[in-house]
Amino acid sequence: MTYIAKPQLRHPSLEKNRVGYTRRDYEGKISTLCAGCGHDSISAAIIQACWELDIEPHRVAKLSGIGCSSKTPDYFLGASHGFNTVHGRMPSVLTGANLANRDLLYLGVSGDGDSASIGLGQFAHAMRRGVRMAYIVENNGVYGLTKGQFSATADSGSKSKKGVTNSDSPVDLVAMALQLGATYVARSFSGSKEQLVPLIKGAMTHGGAAFIDVISPCVAFNNHPGSTKSYDYIREHNESVSRIDFISKRDEITAQAPPGQVVDVRQHDGTLLRLRTRHADYDPTDRAAAMAFMQAHQARGEVVTGLLYVDPLATDLHTALNTTARPLNALEAPSLCPGAAVLAKINHSLR
Repeated sequence: MTYIAKPQLRHPSLEKNRVGYTRRDYEGKISTLCAGCGHDSISAAIIQACWELDIEPHRVAKLSGIGCSSKTPDYFLGASHGFNTVHGRMPSVLTGANLANRDLLYLGVSGDGDSASIGLGQFAHAMRRGVRMAYIVENNGVYGLTKGQFSATADSGSKSKKGVTNSDSPVDLVAMALQLGATYVARSFSGSKEQLVPLIKGAMTHGGAAFIDVISPCVAFNNHPGSTKSYDYIREHNESVSRIDFISKRDEITAQAPPGQVVDVRQHDGTLLRLRTRHADYDPTDRAAAMAFMQAHQARGEVVTGLLYVDPLATDLHTALNTTARPLNALEAPSLCPGAAVLAKINHSLR
């Protein structure tokens, strides 16, 4: 059913962004997920974020693995580049594409089963290598495609729809991303569009590895009393560290606020991420403090959301490898094969 396209009719009065696209131009095919699935809300947030950023759809490369979450790239940015990889292998395929063509904006969409189980090693290496991308995990704590078994991110003590209690410790992808060196780390909730859209905008324009864990309730198998990833539970236990506004570089900043309430974080490309801090002692640029803060609230049963950490001077894999500014897929044969003399010089330097 994912091949069903939306009608091409467009109302002539639809608002266009600065590059001439309406919001409808960022949509994809009709979703076949369950009605009320949090994943559809995330797709809507991605559409809104890209439209507000004035991104031309053909400049985006969206990649995914296997699972309910990995179906969603078919539901947004229909005019962009797309690739659905093998289960858990999205990060390595994205890394290869990024190295070949650094001019595209890379969006990786995955799930808790796809990234926290079979793809855990792939996730870890993409974070530690600093691959420039927005990596979004649509986290519902279950395997929705195979009838609701616990995934690796399910909290210990949470109950399944059938009443089974999970006894395993959960994999916390946010904590792992912080520890492994991701330079933009956030957590959000699919039911909080006001928070999620600017977080995605910040991730899409970040200069390094950006990771967002989005709690996205599965209405079919994980939205019942006893679940710690249901709509009601997250709304009752959500502890937001910040209110996020994204301010584009080309827009004049005119807002005023009392000292200590606003932190302006300059991104690698010159744009600003405007963080209105609710916790006066919270510093989003302190990696160790972010981990401690998150763990302290987790011990109290609170789900911390918002921008948890950002490195204002982030670099990416291309910087580490010192690659050419020109995309590798655009280089001609003389540049790719400079001759025996150059090869001999390289081999000599490695002795």
